[in-house]
Amino acid sequence: MTSFDLILRGGTCVLPWGEAVADVGVKAGRIAAIGDLGGASAPQVVDCAGLHVLPGLIDPHVHLRDPGDPAVETIPTGTRAAILGGITAVFDMPNTTPSITSQPALEEKRAYIQGKSWCDIGFYVGAAKSNIADLAALELNRDVCAIKVFAGSSTGDLLVEDDASLERVMRSGRRRIAYHSEDEYRLQARKPLYAAGGPHRLHAEWRDVECALLGTRRLMALARETGRPAHILHVSTAEELAYLKDFRDVATVEVLVNHLSQTDEAYDRLGGYAVMNPPIRDARHMEAAWAAVRDGTVDCIGSDHAPHSRAAKERPWPATAAGLTGVQTLVPLMLDHVNAGRLSLGRLVDLMAAGPARVYGAVGKGRLAAGYDADFTVVDLKKSRTIEESWIASPCGWTPFAGQRVTGWPVMTILRGHVAMREDEVQGAPQGRPVLFH
Repeated sequence: MTSFDLILRGGTCVLPWGEAVADVGVKAGRIAAIGDLGGASAPQVVDCAGLHVLPGLIDPHVHLRDPGDPAVETIPTGTRAAILGGITAVFDMPNTTPSITSQPALEEKRAYIQGKSWCDIGFYVGAAKSNIADLAALELNRDVCAIKVFAGSSTGDLLVEDDASLERVMRSGRRRIAYHSEDEYRLQARKPLYAAGGPHRLHAEWRDVECALLGTRRLMALARETGRPAHILHVSTAEELAYLKDFRDVATVEVLVNHLSQTDEAYDRLGGYAVMNPPIRDARHMEAAWAAVRDGTVDCIGSDHAPHSRAAKERPWPATAAGLTGVQTLVPLMLDHVNAGRLSLGRLVDLMAAGPARVYGAVGKGRLAAGYDADFTVVDLKKSRTIEESWIASPCGWTPFAGQRVTGWPVMTILRGHVAMREDEVQGAPQGRPVLFH
């Protein structure tokens, strides 16, 4: 009799070639078999009848704020939030305090996660004008997902805004670079136009469409000139999405769940809890984002989980801290969109598992296929539930989606064959490791 370490029995598996009711056998942390395993045994057999078994979903865009402010977020709390929300791997941004811009800082962070991270982690390294010469070597660390460039200012002190420096970054190394794309010169020129204490919706007026499009156009021109592939993060405008269709030779595209789920009415309803960079925009841009999901322009979806304290979010604009929590609510919100008919479950898997693995070159992630890591997000598409702040694991304790009713919920998170979360209960000890990249 064939034996496995774990068998997932009778779930509807979302495979690269379609959906099928099948068993999945796990051995030594990897997928060993998919099919009818009725004659096989395992010390742990999980009944998945009536559930959908997805490859482990990835949030490729989180800010776990560690090192930084443990009252807001840490790697232990943020990764716990991830597995509670059905995420098996996150890619963590470098604008911490201090920023991750050197080999010693990267090694310290790598050592820190051992025994503390509940899910697997890939690390971004931040580009600064002071470390451009080091980027080619830094990006070759096996657990580095990408170099991150802030071409427009956001939270933190990393900024590379001028064309000469951006070109130097692009010529230092060869892997795909991830960009926060806004035009810093337009941002700073327009800043004096806005007085303190204005309504929060002015955030979208200050960081306007032109600001985003100018930034992306400059980056595409430089990417073409240097031949360096680019990944444009959190694309938020209809104009950028239309423009980027002509740059598929050098560019991949991320859209955030916020820009698929919220419009500018959120400013009136949520105040500072709707402020993020780039901003939430009007319905025209949300409709364009969904069209880009449907036509294949979008390669992956992330949360841009970027927690702040309530006090920082409640400061008057423009002093309001920009950034929203999201890693724990990403999967429920996207499953609700599946139930609403906005995308198929197969397309969700492409955007949240295969897509991030393909864009960043993650090894053994993103597919339900033999030999891949035994990472699974098991979901109940029929389960309806209200998102509540009491469920949020991040110490900041809030979500902009509090009170929203969704249909579709992650009921189990499995990491390399270890059941890390089942029915809202975290299981065992942290098992997270660094994600490895090509």
